[in-house]
Amino acid sequence: MSTMDINTGQIAAQAGETERAAFIRRTYMHVAGALLALAAVEYALMQTGIAEGFARFLAGKGGYFWLIIMGLYMGVSVIANKWASSNVSKEIQYAGLAFYVVATAVVFSPAIYISMIRNPAILPQAILVTAALAAGITFTAFTTKKNFSFMGSFIKTGMFVLIGIIVASIIFGFQLGLLFLGAGILLMGAALLYDTSNVIHEYRTTQHVAASLSLFGSISFLFYYVLQFMGMSGD
Repeated sequence: MSTMDINTGQIAAQAGETERAAFIRRTYMHVAGALLALAAVEYALMQTGIAEGFARFLAGKGGYFWLIIMGLYMGVSVIANKWASSNVSKEIQYAGLAFYVVATAVVFSPAIYISMIRNPAILPQAILVTAALAAGITFTAFTTKKNFSFMGSFIKTGMFVLIGIIVASIIFGFQLGLLFLGAGILLMGAALLYDTSNVIHEYRTTQHVAASLSLFGSISFLFYYVLQFMGMSGD
């Protein structure tokens, strides 16, 4: 097993234009690959009936399931940050990325299955809205060239606030509505801006797998909140 010396690369913002462009290209190629793999696994879960069975199993467990959603996203963030600050072999990094793609697909499958049953048009619409939001946020990060790393503490605070709301909904029995989902969309948008800024300013040119994992997490969970929001607003 080879060791990837991620600490030997230059910070992308300080690297030469060619090296920086190559790092960004590798990062977004990995993001694209992860998103395509997510779609492929989702399709398999739909075709095999696993998504339907999971959706039936989770019926009435909305609050607890939201804790899983938040926990999975925070887990992605922790792993990506750990990889970015320590030497980890390429094999482990790719295995970790593959694991999170599959885990995300499984967790998302009930919502996607339900959306397809209720209104098949919602899924492609949610994909288009997410793509537009992600493109706008990415464009903002690259054109302003501002370092948004200061947003990290605010995003963490927002995560814990949402978790607190989820726990309160479980204890007191109220439903998580459009305001909660709208807040989730804003928070995931902020997380994507933060992660994109880190790709530009904080990651080293050898850390494309860790960078792609963080971007994949923010984009995929942004999509999840958009899908839920559109599904609920259409009811």
